[in-house]
Amino acid sequence: MKAKLITLIAILLFQNVAIMAQNPTLGTIFNRTSVRSYSDKPVSVETLTLLVKAGMAAPTGMNRQPWEFLVIQDKDVMAKLAADLPYAKMLKEAQAAIIVIGNPEKSDYWYLDCSAATENILLAAHSLGLGAVWTAGYPYESNMNKIATALSIPLPYRPLCLIPIGYPKGENKPKDKWNPAKLHLNNW
Repeated sequence: MKAKLITLIAILLFQNVAIMAQNPTLGTIFNRTSVRSYSDKPVSVETLTLLVKAGMAAPTGMNRQPWEFLVIQDKDVMAKLAADLPYAKMLKEAQAAIIVIGNPEKSDYWYLDCSAATENILLAAHSLGLGAVWTAGYPYESNMNKIATALSIPLPYRPLCLIPIGYPKGENKPKDKWNPAKLHLNNW
């Protein structure tokens, strides 16, 4: 039984390598990493705008598009947020950040739509040779309030997350999260 499972996993891994070579989208998905250390190379406004455009291409329930995006390049603001937010220390090194913001008045499920937009931004950043990482605003009231206060984000808008962005410093290896035991076919 164990030998069959190992053989199946080896076949699937080989297939994944072949698929990624033929399909750049899957290559981006399987090779994306959370980058927390950045070089000094600047990220252009055009590139940041392209990332936001990718975010806006995400699926959204009933096409409500409850999102807004705030791009930061101000190093002083980024340093203050890095000091105030427990999981965003890498913001000190980043060249920019994108805050994904939702409007709960547009959709009860704003955080789901904004999460899809965030993943699009992370994948687009990776595909462009950038590094990025999702740092939480939501569901932590304290984090959301610190981000909103620092950037004058008015109610009812709520920051879902803050994404530090830059060119990676060093090498980042993707984690293999594939676990065939979590795949269920036709029933549990």
